[in-house]
Amino acid sequence: MDTTQQGVAPVKVTEWENGVVRSGSDYLAAEEPLQICAGGKPLVVTMRTPGNDRELAAGFLWTEGLITNREQILGFGSDPLPMLGRPNNVVEVDLREGTLRPTNAERNFVSTSSCGLCGKTSIDEVRAKGLRPVDSPLIMDVDALCALPEKLRAAQPVFERTGGLHAAALFDGKGELVALREDIGRHNAVDKIVGWALLKGMIPLREHVLLVSGRGGFEIVQKAIAAGVPIVASVSAPSSLAVELARELGLTLIGFLRGRRFVVYAGESRCQM
Repeated sequence: MDTTQQGVAPVKVTEWENGVVRSGSDYLAAEEPLQICAGGKPLVVTMRTPGNDRELAAGFLWTEGLITNREQILGFGSDPLPMLGRPNNVVEVDLREGTLRPTNAERNFVSTSSCGLCGKTSIDEVRAKGLRPVDSPLIMDVDALCALPEKLRAAQPVFERTGGLHAAALFDGKGELVALREDIGRHNAVDKIVGWALLKGMIPLREHVLLVSGRGGFEIVQKAIAAGVPIVASVSAPSSLAVELARELGLTLIGFLRGRRFVVYAGESRCQM
């Protein structure tokens, strides 16, 4: 089953419109629980859109600071007995011995499709991941920047059918699409992109731009910084904490990227205006 089919769930519906009732079909964004295990221990259960689950697991491990290099991932396993007609909902990450320190492995991760921070005991715990300032010479042309949302939308196969997914897209410095992932959770979409790049040996992403649908929240910013991304743009507003972190660690953070308008909240020197 390909990613597009995995991400879509057809349902029978009854529609009312101006006094007329009709039966029909609709397509929804699929949502399933995924348990990520490492070193034989469950780390997190996240609600996600099935597809690119290994990338999601790898990206989660990286952005949570549980691994520090690609070579620590030896391979992947999955649920050996998936329910008939349903996707595998367990990913086992085979890690090099000694990769997970006890303090990291015992952290209590709880994640939902709407909020990747749920279950964290404090913001201090999120900050304490050894995040380093972004180091990149990238400067983005504003014309290339303004063209990104249209390119993202054109490359969203599941959103086109369901209207219910977030997207994270990675572009190069010239504005060419490199990779795109969709998920019902915006933080999962970013983890899938980061995991894809990690498994390709591309991190740090010093010459790339990350565009996310929806808002640019704190967790999106910290995941981008963990991956070495110098510019993060969103079609909606960032949060105050996201702006604070971006300014602290040298990330260029752009919001309200729509048409020929955007707002730079941090790091305007990377925008060739």
